[in-house]
Amino acid sequence: MYTSIIRPLLFAFDPESVHHFSFRAISFLYKIPGLGSLSRKRYHLNHPDLERELFGLQFSNPVGLAAGFDKDAKAFREFGKLGFGFIEIGTLTPKPQSGNPKPRLFRLKKDQAIVNRMGFNNGGVDAAVHRLKKNPKLGHKNHVLIGGNIGKNKTTPNDQAVNDYIICFEKLFDHVDYFTVNVSSPNTPGLRELQDRKPLTHILQTLQALNEKKEKRKPILLKIAPDLTEAQLEDIIGIVEDTQIDGVIATNTTIARDDLQSATELINQAGGLSGAPLTDRSTEVISFLHQKSNGAFPIIGVGGIMTAQDAMDKLEAGASLVQLYTGFVYKGPGLVKSICKALINHKP
Repeated sequence: MYTSIIRPLLFAFDPESVHHFSFRAISFLYKIPGLGSLSRKRYHLNHPDLERELFGLQFSNPVGLAAGFDKDAKAFREFGKLGFGFIEIGTLTPKPQSGNPKPRLFRLKKDQAIVNRMGFNNGGVDAAVHRLKKNPKLGHKNHVLIGGNIGKNKTTPNDQAVNDYIICFEKLFDHVDYFTVNVSSPNTPGLRELQDRKPLTHILQTLQALNEKKEKRKPILLKIAPDLTEAQLEDIIGIVEDTQIDGVIATNTTIARDDLQSATELINQAGGLSGAPLTDRSTEVISFLHQKSNGAFPIIGVGGIMTAQDAMDKLEAGASLVQLYTGFVYKGPGLVKSICKALINHKP
């Protein structure tokens, strides 16, 4: 139904406008008594083969919604009823910011891809915290497992970036289950420079020091770009070892534009490319990190998961969990269920 009826209707309109409309529609529909329960019964599978324990957290299944979809934590409860095992909100910044000029979101339908140059548009960490307070505490049957993806404001110089990460970390600490440090978006000028060993180590060590002072620490993950060289990926392995963070999310969107079939004016749009063209590269990065580190840390695989087999490939390459974004846009919530079914039926 989604791919044959709903998606064609949604794809007839501007991508960003449709995104905001979808949030309003979901919020309205889920106020109808019983609809949330029906949705959960339709899309959520409960099975012991799906359960995962990672970073000290219990995941009902290994399929999550990637950051960027519910930036401001406006619909995490609703998405939690569509079969996802966890939801990552953000990227959040200390101050609200409007992001880059519109248009900034483009569908490459022939390639089952999306190009975005959103630029960390969000309402700021305080507004998200206000909404997250409605999430029951960890251990409650209705708790939605939440990851908090944090970044820096566009106007913050790189040499002061650590302060923005500190602000977001402290304000979100009591309201998320894990953190993701985002230094890999291509849409904030200079941000990817923070992936260099010295500045990245400084940010992660600073957050870890704060983390260790808490009564109970929270897992900290690092989200990396797919465009890193093997030498840079080896640096990432070293940084994870040095800072003792809990894992890596591989990968963010790519600036590459290889072998695309869409119209030239779409291919040439600046921004990060996600979807099917990223499938193989993100899996390669996962495999490289897993093999070179001898499985020393968990990896969440994201990038071009358009089918259940794509998810299986990432898990077999070394990922412990996976996340969807563009695949969810193109295939709908049925993709989450199909991945979970494949995992239940998979015989190692």
